[in-house]
Amino acid sequence: MISVGKDESAQSFGLDLTPLIDIIFIVLVFLLLTANTQLLSLPVDVPTEADSNLSALSQDKHIAINVLVNEPHWALDGQSYADFAAFEAAFAKSFKANPKAKVIIAADKTAPVQPLMTLLAALQRQNITNTQILMEP
Repeated sequence: MISVGKDESAQSFGLDLTPLIDIIFIVLVFLLLTANTQLLSLPVDVPTEADSNLSALSQDKHIAINVLVNEPHWALDGQSYADFAAFEAAFAKSFKANPKAKVIIAADKTAPVQPLMTLLAALQRQNITNTQILMEP
């Protein structure tokens, strides 16, 4: 009868998964280090239904802010200002004179986004959270 001897130096026939596990850990560490970016966001409530009705402006006192296409980008009740600092000072004065007034933002469809974001950041600095944004249907 032929018998197979036990050879201590012979390798086992199983797979060695150590290099694969090393590569998986390297990729995992790489993804964890690169995926930790900070996202800045501003919460905006938009209608959830496509056929939701737009409400008309009430006759209450309001402060209208326009975001225009061309420089200067900001106007308060139809009067434009040369720079944003002058606009913000005029808005703060107008809002302090009438704190119960509703703030309404009317932005042109073709206006750049950056002036609108600057305006929303200024409203947040003033702690004004209740604003209305006019949109065309």
